[in-house]
Amino acid sequence: MRTPESPPQDAGQTDGGPTVPIRGALAALSLSMLLPALGTSIANVALPTMTTVFRAPFQDVQWIVLAYLLAVTTVIVIVGRLGDLIGRRRLLLAGIGLFAFASGVCALASTLWMLVGARAAQGLGAAVMMALTMALVAQTVPKSRSGSAMGLLGTMSAIGTTLGPALGGLLIERYGWPSIFAIKVPLSLAALLLALRYLPADRTDSEAARPRFDHMGTLVLAGTLCAYAVAMTLGRGRFDGRNLVLLLGAVLGIALFVHVERKAQAPLIQPAMLRAPLLGAGLAASALVSTVMMATLVVGPFYLAGGLQLGPGMVGMALAAGPLVAALCGVPAGRLVDRFGAGRMASLGLLGAAGACAALALLPRLGLAGYVGPISALTACYALFQAANNTAVMSDIPADQRGLVSGMLNLSRNLGLVTGASVMGALFALATSTGDMDNAGPAAIARGMRTTFAVAAALILAAAAICAAARAKTNRPAPLET
Repeated sequence: MRTPESPPQDAGQTDGGPTVPIRGALAALSLSMLLPALGTSIANVALPTMTTVFRAPFQDVQWIVLAYLLAVTTVIVIVGRLGDLIGRRRLLLAGIGLFAFASGVCALASTLWMLVGARAAQGLGAAVMMALTMALVAQTVPKSRSGSAMGLLGTMSAIGTTLGPALGGLLIERYGWPSIFAIKVPLSLAALLLALRYLPADRTDSEAARPRFDHMGTLVLAGTLCAYAVAMTLGRGRFDGRNLVLLLGAVLGIALFVHVERKAQAPLIQPAMLRAPLLGAGLAASALVSTVMMATLVVGPFYLAGGLQLGPGMVGMALAAGPLVAALCGVPAGRLVDRFGAGRMASLGLLGAAGACAALALLPRLGLAGYVGPISALTACYALFQAANNTAVMSDIPADQRGLVSGMLNLSRNLGLVTGASVMGALFALATSTGDMDNAGPAAIARGMRTTFAVAAALILAAAAICAAARAKTNRPAPLET
Protein backbone atom coordinates (compact mmCIF):
# COMPACT_ATOMS: atom_id res chain seq x y z
CA MET A 1 0.00 0.00 0.00
CA ARG A 2 1.16 3.51 -0.71
CA THR A 3 1.27 6.17 1.95
CA PRO A 4 2.35 9.82 1.95
CA GLU A 5 5.54 8.80 3.77
CA SER A 6 6.49 6.09 1.27
CA PRO A 7 9.55 6.88 -0.88
CA PRO A 8 8.88 7.66 -4.50
CA GLN A 9 9.70 4.93 -6.94
CA ASP A 10 12.30 6.88 -8.87
CA ALA A 11 14.28 8.69 -6.23
CA GLY A 12 16.40 7.62 -3.33
CA GLN A 13 14.73 9.77 -0.76
CA THR A 14 14.14 9.35 2.90
CA ASP A 15 10.65 9.57 4.34
CA GLY A 16 9.91 13.20 3.71
CA GLY A 17 13.60 14.11 3.61
CA PRO A 18 16.31 14.92 1.09
CA THR A 19 18.20 12.53 -1.17
CA VAL A 20 21.03 10.68 0.58
CA PRO A 21 24.23 9.13 -0.85
CA ILE A 22 22.90 5.65 -1.54
CA ARG A 23 26.27 3.93 -1.90
CA GLY A 24 27.47 5.13 1.49
CA ALA A 25 24.20 4.11 3.10
CA LEU A 26 24.38 0.67 1.49
CA ALA A 27 27.96 0.25 2.73
CA ALA A 28 26.80 0.95 6.29
CA LEU A 29 23.82 -1.38 5.97
CA SER A 30 25.92 -4.11 4.35
CA LEU A 31 28.29 -4.15 7.31
CA SER A 32 25.27 -4.17 9.61
CA MET A 33 24.11 -7.36 7.88
CA LEU A 34 27.58 -8.95 7.76
CA LEU A 35 28.33 -8.59 11.47
CA PRO A 36 25.36 -10.58 12.87
CA ALA A 37 26.03 -13.44 10.43
CA LEU A 38 29.71 -13.43 11.36
CA GLY A 39 28.76 -13.38 15.03
CA THR A 40 26.74 -16.56 14.55
CA SER A 41 29.19 -18.57 12.46
CA ILE A 42 32.58 -17.61 13.87
CA ALA A 43 31.86 -18.82 17.41
CA ASN A 44 30.93 -22.39 16.48
CA VAL A 45 34.48 -23.34 15.57
CA ALA A 46 35.72 -22.20 19.00
CA LEU A 47 33.55 -24.52 21.10
CA PRO A 48 36.11 -27.36 21.37
CA THR A 49 38.74 -24.82 22.45
CA MET A 50 36.36 -23.35 25.04
CA THR A 51 35.79 -26.71 26.71
CA THR A 52 39.54 -26.88 27.35
CA VAL A 53 40.11 -23.23 28.26
CA PHE A 54 37.26 -23.03 30.78
CA ARG A 55 37.41 -26.72 31.81
CA ALA A 56 33.68 -27.01 31.27
CA PRO A 57 31.47 -29.71 29.72
CA PHE A 58 29.98 -29.19 26.27
CA GLN A 59 26.50 -28.81 27.81
CA ASP A 60 27.73 -25.57 29.43
CA VAL A 61 29.97 -24.37 26.62
CA GLN A 62 27.18 -24.62 24.02
CA TRP A 63 25.52 -21.65 25.73
CA ILE A 64 28.14 -19.45 24.07
CA VAL A 65 26.21 -20.09 20.85
CA LEU A 66 22.73 -20.54 22.33
CA ALA A 67 22.78 -17.27 24.30
CA TYR A 68 23.44 -15.32 21.10
CA LEU A 69 20.73 -17.14 19.12
CA LEU A 70 18.16 -16.85 21.91
CA ALA A 71 18.77 -13.11 22.28
CA VAL A 72 18.34 -12.54 18.55
CA THR A 73 15.21 -14.68 18.28
CA THR A 74 13.54 -13.27 21.39
CA VAL A 75 13.81 -9.55 20.69
CA ILE A 76 14.13 -9.12 16.92
CA VAL A 77 10.48 -8.19 16.33
CA ILE A 78 10.40 -6.02 19.44
CA VAL A 79 13.41 -3.91 18.47
CA GLY A 80 12.02 -3.57 14.95
CA ARG A 81 8.86 -1.99 16.34
CA LEU A 82 10.89 0.12 18.76
CA GLY A 83 12.84 1.50 15.81
CA ASP A 84 9.56 2.56 14.17
CA LEU A 85 8.65 4.46 17.33
CA ILE A 86 11.86 6.16 18.44
CA GLY A 87 13.82 6.32 15.16
CA ARG A 88 15.55 3.59 13.15
CA ARG A 89 18.85 5.38 12.67
CA ARG A 90 19.09 6.23 16.36
CA LEU A 91 18.36 2.67 17.45
CA LEU A 92 20.66 1.14 14.80
CA LEU A 93 23.55 3.27 16.05
CA ALA A 94 22.84 2.08 19.60
CA GLY A 95 22.68 -1.54 18.40
CA ILE A 96 26.00 -1.31 16.57
CA GLY A 97 27.56 0.32 19.63
CA LEU A 98 26.23 -2.43 21.90
CA PHE A 99 27.54 -5.09 19.51
CA ALA A 100 31.00 -3.49 19.51
CA PHE A 101 31.09 -3.13 23.31
CA ALA A 102 29.88 -6.69 23.88
CA SER A 103 32.45 -8.02 21.40
CA GLY A 104 35.19 -6.34 23.42
CA VAL A 105 33.83 -7.82 26.66
CA CYS A 106 33.73 -11.27 25.03
CA ALA A 107 37.41 -10.96 24.14
CA LEU A 108 38.28 -9.99 27.73
CA ALA A 109 36.02 -12.54 29.45
CA SER A 110 37.77 -14.41 32.27
CA THR A 111 35.00 -16.91 33.03
CA LEU A 112 32.63 -18.96 30.90
CA TRP A 113 29.47 -17.32 32.23
CA MET A 114 30.92 -13.84 31.75
CA LEU A 115 31.45 -14.82 28.12
CA VAL A 116 27.90 -16.21 27.86
CA GLY A 117 26.46 -12.98 29.28
CA ALA A 118 28.49 -10.88 26.85
CA ARG A 119 27.34 -13.10 23.98
CA ALA A 120 23.72 -12.47 25.00
CA ALA A 121 24.39 -8.72 24.90
CA GLN A 122 26.07 -9.17 21.53
CA GLY A 123 22.92 -10.97 20.34
CA LEU A 124 20.79 -8.01 21.40
CA GLY A 125 22.94 -5.71 19.28
CA ALA A 126 22.78 -8.17 16.39
CA ALA A 127 18.98 -8.28 16.64
CA VAL A 128 18.82 -4.50 16.28
CA MET A 129 21.04 -4.58 13.19
CA MET A 130 19.11 -7.43 11.57
CA ALA A 131 15.69 -5.93 12.29
CA LEU A 132 16.43 -2.42 11.07
CA THR A 133 18.74 -3.01 8.09
CA MET A 134 15.99 -4.05 5.66
CA ALA A 135 13.72 -1.30 6.98
CA LEU A 136 16.39 1.31 6.31
CA VAL A 137 16.96 -0.10 2.81
CA ALA A 138 13.26 0.38 2.07
CA GLN A 139 13.52 3.91 3.47
CA THR A 140 16.72 4.90 1.65
CA VAL A 141 16.90 3.07 -1.69
CA PRO A 142 14.62 3.87 -4.66
CA LYS A 143 11.89 1.29 -5.13
CA SER A 144 13.17 0.50 -8.63
CA ARG A 145 16.46 -0.68 -7.10
CA SER A 146 15.16 -2.34 -3.94
CA GLY A 147 15.62 -5.87 -5.32
CA SER A 148 19.33 -5.26 -5.98
CA ALA A 149 19.73 -3.83 -2.49
CA MET A 150 18.01 -6.82 -0.90
CA GLY A 151 20.23 -9.12 -2.96
CA LEU A 152 23.30 -7.28 -1.69
CA LEU A 153 22.17 -7.82 1.90
CA GLY A 154 21.75 -11.52 1.14
CA THR A 155 25.26 -11.64 -0.26
CA MET A 156 26.72 -9.99 2.85
CA SER A 157 24.87 -12.39 5.13
CA ALA A 158 26.18 -15.35 3.10
CA ILE A 159 29.73 -13.97 3.22
CA GLY A 160 29.50 -13.70 7.00
CA THR A 161 28.23 -17.26 7.26
CA THR A 162 30.89 -18.59 4.87
CA LEU A 163 33.81 -16.60 6.25
CA GLY A 164 33.13 -17.32 9.93
CA PRO A 165 34.40 -20.91 10.34
CA ALA A 166 37.54 -20.45 8.22
CA LEU A 167 38.42 -17.06 9.72
CA GLY A 168 37.67 -18.29 13.23
CA GLY A 169 39.92 -21.32 12.86
CA LEU A 170 42.78 -19.21 11.51
CA LEU A 171 42.47 -16.59 14.26
CA ILE A 172 42.30 -19.17 17.05
CA GLU A 173 45.36 -20.98 15.73
CA ARG A 174 47.47 -17.82 15.43
CA TYR A 175 46.18 -15.43 18.10
CA GLY A 176 44.01 -17.42 20.51
CA TRP A 177 40.25 -17.57 21.04
CA PRO A 178 39.76 -13.92 22.18
CA SER A 179 40.72 -12.76 18.68
CA ILE A 180 37.49 -14.13 17.14
CA PHE A 181 35.57 -11.59 19.21
CA ALA A 182 38.12 -8.77 19.13
CA ILE A 183 38.12 -8.66 15.32
CA LYS A 184 34.48 -7.57 15.34
CA VAL A 185 35.26 -4.39 17.29
CA PRO A 186 36.96 -2.48 14.42
CA LEU A 187 34.38 -3.81 11.94
CA SER A 188 31.61 -2.54 14.21
CA LEU A 189 33.27 0.85 14.56
CA ALA A 190 33.53 1.10 10.76
CA ALA A 191 29.82 0.33 10.46
CA LEU A 192 29.08 2.92 13.15
CA LEU A 193 31.04 5.66 11.37
CA LEU A 194 29.43 4.89 8.01
CA ALA A 195 25.96 4.90 9.57
CA LEU A 196 26.63 8.23 11.28
CA ARG A 197 27.84 9.73 8.01
CA TYR A 198 25.38 8.39 5.45
CA LEU A 199 22.11 7.19 6.98
CA PRO A 200 19.27 9.72 6.89
CA ALA A 201 18.28 11.45 10.10
CA ASP A 202 15.16 10.26 11.89
CA ARG A 203 12.02 12.32 11.83
CA THR A 204 11.33 14.09 15.11
CA ASP A 205 7.80 13.40 16.29
CA SER A 206 6.42 14.90 19.46
CA GLU A 207 5.73 12.62 22.42
CA ALA A 208 2.01 13.19 21.97
CA ALA A 209 2.09 12.10 18.32
CA ARG A 210 4.20 9.00 19.00
CA PRO A 211 2.23 5.75 19.47
CA ARG A 212 2.53 4.03 22.84
CA PHE A 213 4.80 1.01 23.22
CA ASP A 214 3.04 -2.27 24.02
CA HIS A 215 4.90 -3.42 27.15
CA MET A 216 2.62 -6.34 28.01
CA GLY A 217 2.61 -7.70 24.46
CA THR A 218 6.39 -7.34 24.37
CA LEU A 219 6.88 -9.42 27.52
CA VAL A 220 4.48 -12.15 26.39
CA LEU A 221 6.03 -12.38 22.92
CA ALA A 222 9.58 -12.48 24.30
CA GLY A 223 8.71 -15.27 26.72
CA THR A 224 6.90 -17.25 24.02
CA LEU A 225 9.77 -17.02 21.52
CA CYS A 226 12.34 -17.87 24.18
CA ALA A 227 10.39 -20.98 25.23
CA TYR A 228 10.09 -22.18 21.63
CA ALA A 229 13.73 -21.51 20.76
CA VAL A 230 15.01 -23.32 23.86
CA ALA A 231 12.67 -26.27 23.16
CA MET A 232 14.06 -26.55 19.64
CA THR A 233 17.72 -26.23 20.59
CA LEU A 234 18.02 -28.34 23.75
CA GLY A 235 18.66 -32.03 23.23
CA ARG A 236 19.76 -31.76 19.56
CA GLY A 237 16.48 -33.09 18.21
CA ARG A 238 15.88 -35.59 21.02
CA PHE A 239 12.66 -34.45 22.66
CA ASP A 240 12.11 -35.23 26.34
CA GLY A 241 9.89 -33.88 29.09
CA ARG A 242 11.66 -30.51 29.23
CA ASN A 243 11.19 -29.90 25.52
CA LEU A 244 7.51 -30.83 25.66
CA VAL A 245 6.88 -28.52 28.62
CA LEU A 246 8.61 -25.66 26.81
CA LEU A 247 6.62 -26.31 23.63
CA LEU A 248 3.39 -26.34 25.62
CA GLY A 249 4.44 -23.06 27.20
CA ALA A 250 5.08 -21.60 23.74
CA VAL A 251 1.62 -22.68 22.52
CA LEU A 252 -0.04 -21.14 25.58
CA GLY A 253 2.10 -18.04 25.07
CA ILE A 254 0.80 -17.63 21.51
CA ALA A 255 -2.80 -17.81 22.74
CA LEU A 256 -2.06 -15.29 25.49
CA PHE A 257 -0.28 -12.97 23.05
CA VAL A 258 -3.28 -12.96 20.68
CA HIS A 259 -5.57 -12.18 23.62
CA VAL A 260 -3.34 -9.36 24.86
CA GLU A 261 -2.97 -7.81 21.40
CA ARG A 262 -6.72 -7.77 20.80
CA LYS A 263 -7.23 -5.73 23.95
CA ALA A 264 -4.20 -3.44 23.63
CA GLN A 265 -4.75 0.20 22.62
CA ALA A 266 -1.49 0.22 20.63
CA PRO A 267 -0.64 -3.46 19.98
CA LEU A 268 2.87 -4.56 19.14
CA ILE A 269 1.52 -6.46 16.12
CA GLN A 270 -1.84 -5.47 14.68
CA PRO A 271 -3.87 -8.70 14.26
CA ALA A 272 -5.14 -7.37 10.92
CA MET A 273 -1.55 -7.26 9.61
CA LEU A 274 -1.23 -11.04 9.60
CA ARG A 275 -4.46 -11.33 7.62
CA ALA A 276 -2.86 -9.38 4.76
CA PRO A 277 -2.32 -12.13 2.14
CA LEU A 278 1.13 -11.16 0.86
CA LEU A 279 2.60 -10.49 4.30
CA GLY A 280 1.28 -13.69 5.87
CA ALA A 281 2.35 -15.76 2.86
CA GLY A 282 5.80 -14.16 2.79
CA LEU A 283 6.40 -14.93 6.46
CA ALA A 284 5.16 -18.52 6.16
CA ALA A 285 7.20 -19.19 3.02
CA SER A 286 10.32 -17.71 4.59
CA ALA A 287 9.98 -20.02 7.61
CA LEU A 288 9.39 -23.12 5.46
CA VAL A 289 12.28 -22.45 3.09
CA SER A 290 14.65 -21.66 5.98
CA THR A 291 13.68 -24.97 7.59
CA VAL A 292 14.80 -26.75 4.43
CA MET A 293 18.05 -24.79 4.17
CA MET A 294 19.01 -25.70 7.73
CA ALA A 295 18.33 -29.36 6.88
CA THR A 296 21.12 -29.21 4.29
CA LEU A 297 23.57 -27.98 6.94
CA VAL A 298 22.54 -30.65 9.45
CA VAL A 299 22.27 -33.65 7.12
CA GLY A 300 24.98 -32.83 4.57
CA PRO A 301 28.04 -33.61 6.75
CA PHE A 302 26.65 -37.04 7.70
CA TYR A 303 26.02 -37.95 4.07
CA LEU A 304 29.41 -36.77 2.85
CA ALA A 305 31.39 -38.41 5.65
CA GLY A 306 29.31 -41.52 6.29
CA GLY A 307 27.52 -42.09 3.01
CA LEU A 308 30.31 -41.20 0.58
CA GLN A 309 33.18 -41.99 2.99
CA LEU A 310 34.95 -38.68 2.29
CA GLY A 311 37.75 -37.32 4.46
CA PRO A 312 37.44 -34.10 6.49
CA GLY A 313 39.12 -31.98 3.81
CA MET A 314 36.79 -33.09 1.04
CA VAL A 315 33.77 -32.75 3.34
CA GLY A 316 34.76 -29.16 4.08
CA MET A 317 35.21 -28.34 0.39
CA ALA A 318 31.85 -29.87 -0.52
CA LEU A 319 30.07 -28.02 2.29
CA ALA A 320 31.62 -24.73 1.12
CA ALA A 321 29.80 -24.98 -2.23
CA GLY A 322 26.46 -23.76 -0.90
CA PRO A 323 27.66 -20.64 0.97
CA LEU A 324 29.96 -19.75 -1.95
CA VAL A 325 27.04 -19.88 -4.39
CA ALA A 326 24.94 -17.80 -2.00
CA ALA A 327 27.64 -15.13 -1.84
CA LEU A 328 27.92 -15.02 -5.64
CA CYS A 329 24.19 -15.08 -6.42
CA GLY A 330 22.79 -12.44 -4.06
CA VAL A 331 23.31 -9.33 -6.20
CA PRO A 332 22.42 -10.97 -9.56
CA ALA A 333 19.27 -12.37 -7.94
CA GLY A 334 18.30 -8.90 -6.78
CA ARG A 335 18.77 -7.50 -10.28
CA LEU A 336 16.49 -10.21 -11.68
CA VAL A 337 13.86 -9.17 -9.15
CA ASP A 338 14.14 -5.54 -10.24
CA ARG A 339 13.82 -6.51 -13.90
CA PHE A 340 11.15 -9.22 -13.89
CA GLY A 341 9.20 -8.57 -10.70
CA ALA A 342 9.23 -10.02 -7.20
CA GLY A 343 6.23 -12.33 -7.66
CA ARG A 344 7.61 -14.12 -10.71
CA MET A 345 11.08 -14.50 -9.26
CA ALA A 346 9.77 -15.81 -5.93
CA SER A 347 7.79 -18.48 -7.78
CA LEU A 348 10.77 -19.38 -9.95
CA GLY A 349 13.02 -19.64 -6.90
CA LEU A 350 10.58 -21.89 -5.04
CA LEU A 351 9.96 -24.23 -7.97
CA GLY A 352 13.69 -24.48 -8.66
CA ALA A 353 14.36 -25.21 -4.98
CA ALA A 354 11.73 -27.97 -4.99
CA GLY A 355 13.40 -29.54 -8.03
CA ALA A 356 16.81 -29.35 -6.35
CA CYS A 357 15.44 -31.07 -3.22
CA ALA A 358 13.98 -33.82 -5.42
CA ALA A 359 17.40 -34.26 -7.01
CA LEU A 360 19.01 -34.48 -3.56
CA ALA A 361 16.64 -37.34 -2.75
CA LEU A 362 18.39 -39.29 -5.56
CA LEU A 363 21.85 -38.73 -4.06
CA PRO A 364 22.84 -42.34 -3.40
CA ARG A 365 22.88 -42.99 -7.14
CA LEU A 366 24.79 -39.87 -8.16
CA GLY A 367 27.72 -39.59 -5.73
CA LEU A 368 29.57 -36.37 -4.90
CA ALA A 369 28.54 -34.57 -8.10
CA GLY A 370 24.94 -35.42 -7.27
CA TYR A 371 25.36 -33.60 -3.97
CA VAL A 372 27.30 -30.52 -5.02
CA GLY A 373 25.17 -29.84 -8.13
CA PRO A 374 21.74 -29.90 -6.44
CA ILE A 375 23.04 -28.07 -3.35
CA SER A 376 24.42 -25.30 -5.56
CA ALA A 377 21.12 -25.08 -7.45
CA LEU A 378 19.14 -25.09 -4.20
CA THR A 379 21.27 -22.29 -2.76
CA ALA A 380 20.97 -20.17 -5.91
CA CYS A 381 17.19 -20.62 -5.89
CA TYR A 382 17.11 -19.72 -2.19
CA ALA A 383 19.02 -16.50 -2.91
CA LEU A 384 16.51 -15.64 -5.64
CA PHE A 385 13.54 -16.41 -3.40
CA GLN A 386 14.93 -14.40 -0.48
CA ALA A 387 15.61 -11.31 -2.59
CA ALA A 388 12.15 -11.54 -4.19
CA ASN A 389 10.26 -12.32 -1.00
CA ASN A 390 11.94 -9.58 1.04
CA THR A 391 11.35 -7.07 -1.75
CA ALA A 392 7.69 -8.05 -2.14
CA VAL A 393 6.96 -7.87 1.58
CA MET A 394 8.84 -4.64 2.28
CA SER A 395 7.86 -2.68 -0.84
CA ASP A 396 4.28 -1.81 0.11
CA ILE A 397 4.60 -1.58 3.90
CA PRO A 398 3.60 1.77 5.45
CA ALA A 399 6.60 3.79 6.55
CA ASP A 400 5.71 3.59 10.24
CA GLN A 401 5.71 -0.24 10.21
CA ARG A 402 8.88 -1.04 8.27
CA GLY A 403 10.98 -1.86 11.31
CA LEU A 404 8.30 -4.15 12.70
CA VAL A 405 7.82 -6.05 9.43
CA SER A 406 11.58 -6.30 8.85
CA GLY A 407 11.88 -7.83 12.31
CA MET A 408 9.05 -10.26 11.53
CA LEU A 409 10.78 -11.36 8.32
CA ASN A 410 14.02 -12.01 10.17
CA LEU A 411 12.13 -13.80 12.93
CA SER A 412 10.42 -16.12 10.44
CA ARG A 413 13.82 -17.00 9.01
CA ASN A 414 15.33 -17.63 12.47
CA LEU A 415 12.40 -19.77 13.56
CA GLY A 416 12.76 -21.80 10.37
CA LEU A 417 16.46 -22.32 11.07
CA VAL A 418 16.02 -23.49 14.66
CA THR A 419 13.09 -25.70 13.65
CA GLY A 420 15.01 -27.19 10.76
CA ALA A 421 18.01 -28.02 12.94
CA SER A 422 15.82 -29.88 15.41
CA VAL A 423 12.91 -31.36 13.46
CA MET A 424 14.67 -32.18 10.19
CA GLY A 425 17.64 -33.56 12.11
CA ALA A 426 15.30 -35.79 14.10
CA LEU A 427 13.57 -36.88 10.88
CA PHE A 428 16.91 -37.83 9.34
CA ALA A 429 17.89 -39.85 12.42
CA LEU A 430 14.50 -41.58 12.44
CA ALA A 431 14.69 -42.42 8.74
CA THR A 432 18.10 -44.05 9.16
CA SER A 433 16.54 -46.43 11.72
CA THR A 434 19.54 -46.07 14.02
CA GLY A 435 20.05 -44.19 17.23
CA ASP A 436 23.80 -43.73 16.70
CA MET A 437 24.44 -41.49 13.69
CA ASP A 438 28.21 -41.74 14.07
CA ASN A 439 28.09 -45.47 13.36
CA ALA A 440 25.30 -45.54 10.75
CA GLY A 441 26.22 -47.34 7.53
CA PRO A 442 26.10 -45.85 4.01
CA ALA A 443 22.82 -47.59 3.17
CA ALA A 444 21.11 -46.25 6.29
CA ILE A 445 22.39 -42.72 5.63
CA ALA A 446 21.22 -42.90 2.01
CA ARG A 447 17.77 -43.92 3.22
CA GLY A 448 17.75 -40.98 5.62
CA MET A 449 18.74 -38.60 2.82
CA ARG A 450 15.94 -39.79 0.55
CA THR A 451 13.31 -39.36 3.25
CA THR A 452 14.58 -36.01 4.54
CA PHE A 453 14.77 -34.34 1.14
CA ALA A 454 11.50 -35.80 -0.05
CA VAL A 455 9.92 -34.03 2.93
CA ALA A 456 12.00 -30.92 2.12
CA ALA A 457 10.64 -30.87 -1.45
CA ALA A 458 7.10 -31.13 -0.06
CA LEU A 459 7.75 -28.18 2.27
CA ILE A 460 9.02 -26.05 -0.61
CA LEU A 461 5.98 -26.93 -2.73
CA ALA A 462 3.76 -26.00 0.22
CA ALA A 463 5.50 -22.61 0.37
CA ALA A 464 4.94 -22.15 -3.38
CA ALA A 465 1.24 -23.02 -3.00
CA ILE A 466 0.85 -20.55 -0.12
CA CYS A 467 2.45 -17.75 -2.15
CA ALA A 468 0.37 -18.56 -5.25
CA ALA A 469 -2.85 -18.54 -3.23
CA ALA A 470 -1.92 -15.20 -1.66
CA ARG A 471 -1.22 -13.60 -5.05
CA ALA A 472 -4.48 -14.96 -6.44
CA LYS A 473 -6.37 -13.52 -3.50
CA THR A 474 -4.63 -10.16 -3.86
CA ASN A 475 -5.30 -9.96 -7.61
CA ARG A 476 -8.93 -11.05 -7.32
CA PRO A 477 -11.19 -8.14 -8.36
CA ALA A 478 -13.37 -6.71 -5.64
CA PRO A 479 -17.10 -7.49 -5.95
CA LEU A 480 -19.22 -4.75 -7.47
CA GLU A 481 -21.42 -2.88 -5.04
CA THR A 482 -25.13 -3.03 -5.71
